[in-house]
Amino acid sequence: MACSIRLAGPADFDGWRAAARGLLAAGIAPEAVSWPGQDGAAGLFDGAAPDLPRDAPSPAVPRDFLVQAELAIRHSDPERFALLYGLLWDARRRPGLLRTPTEARMARLAAMARAVRRDAHKMHAFLRFREVETPDGVRSVAWFEPEHHIVEAEAGFFERRFAALRWSILTPRRCAHWDGAVTTFTAGAHRAEAPAADAAEDLWRTYFASIFNPARLKPEAMRAEMPKKYWRNLPEATVIPELLRGAEGRERAMLGQAIAAPGRRQRRRPSGAGTAG
Repeated sequence: MACSIRLAGPADFDGWRAAARGLLAAGIAPEAVSWPGQDGAAGLFDGAAPDLPRDAPSPAVPRDFLVQAELAIRHSDPERFALLYGLLWDARRRPGLLRTPTEARMARLAAMARAVRRDAHKMHAFLRFREVETPDGVRSVAWFEPEHHIVEAEAGFFERRFAALRWSILTPRRCAHWDGAVTTFTAGAHRAEAPAADAAEDLWRTYFASIFNPARLKPEAMRAEMPKKYWRNLPEATVIPELLRGAEGRERAMLGQAIAAPGRRQRRRPSGAGTAG
């Protein structure tokens, strides 16, 4: 009989882990389990929630697997919960499975973990706050579009870095709000709810232009590190096209200055040379 496991949210690792322990203890095979979507709505053919054993023992798994599993559960792949439970189920009969990175499902798990790490890195690097006036005073608000369910896991980074601000991070998936002591989470928002610009954006553009070095420019590498989809939310990105157009001329000017004013070189004395006496 099919059963349905409903979790507290789309990245509920603790809930998935507890459910997986109970399912294993009850001997329920992966094909008999469904994992409803993030909205919590059951599918047409989902069964009832099972009465699973409580305090079921944890299966012995490599620590690396748990680390990757916690990351992969933040991935947007709707099959992530089933993938992980299937690996645990099969590992009971194949003890080396979770230590075999070349196995197709393990390789998929590793790729999902890498994608989530990359998404978190982009959030740290490309999120920009804008100040807005509220009835409670100034609040810094940012808009970001993550590919995966990373907002709750990454909120601590912004708590530490921007502890003195009162901020909100709005995304289509989940929103985070810091009041100086506690972060609360709300449902996803729309782009129109985020502020369009503030006075600090000119400072970002001026700073970015001042540190731009045309001699080190590698456009393809820059676009790989800062994909264009993030540009519309970065105030400094508005000057990138202009800087790219002028990069070749600025590089020639820098080379010309270097040729016109070469550095002075000192002649080195041959090793072991002495004076005639």
